[in-house]
Amino acid sequence: MKPYSFIKQALDYIFAAIFTILLSPLLLVIAIAIKLDSPGPVLFKQRRVGKDRKEFDIYKFRTMKSDAPKDQPTHLLSDPYRYITKTGRFLRKSSLDELPQLFNIFKGEMSFIGPRPALWNQYDLIQARENQESKVGISANSCHPGISGWAQVNGRDELPIDVKAGYDGYYTQKMSFILDFKILFMTIKSVLWSKGVLEGGSKSTELKEGENK
Repeated sequence: MKPYSFIKQALDYIFAAIFTILLSPLLLVIAIAIKLDSPGPVLFKQRRVGKDRKEFDIYKFRTMKSDAPKDQPTHLLSDPYRYITKTGRFLRKSSLDELPQLFNIFKGEMSFIGPRPALWNQYDLIQARENQESKVGISANSCHPGISGWAQVNGRDELPIDVKAGYDGYYTQKMSFILDFKILFMTIKSVLWSKGVLEGGSKSTELKEGENK
């Protein structure tokens, strides 16, 4: 493990604690809005692949109705808006649905910055990341996944699997404070401009890694 990885993990814990405290009123408001909007739990849990291919449950605010198809990428649904709640549309567009992943960081399962964790059944992406090891000497599956990553700020789900895995491999090889800060800045910029959010098979420039991804 690179020396920066130890510093990075310590910073993750510190900032996760700070943001959880500061954002606790917002978290409560969002939870109430979700409950008032549609029946079902406040949080959505989904099985993902983490560091060293160890599976874990990722947390998000629920943005879809309880009868939405499970473990299917939202952008592959023919009519995703049929399942997305009114509150969910706002949460997804603003990326506020990702906030519960602060708890995944507390549990040591995720980082603020890193390759997005693949679904347990995204075998093509998982294998493509392993294939990168022969090119860059390390697999993206060997580091903590992140809330945002190099692939996310460079195209997200618009990217072919091999290209996405290439970005993930590049990040794992070049991981540094400067690169993390760059990704953080690009992520904030994308969120403020609502860039990269797509629902369903639309050709819109909006692309969102959804609840069912």
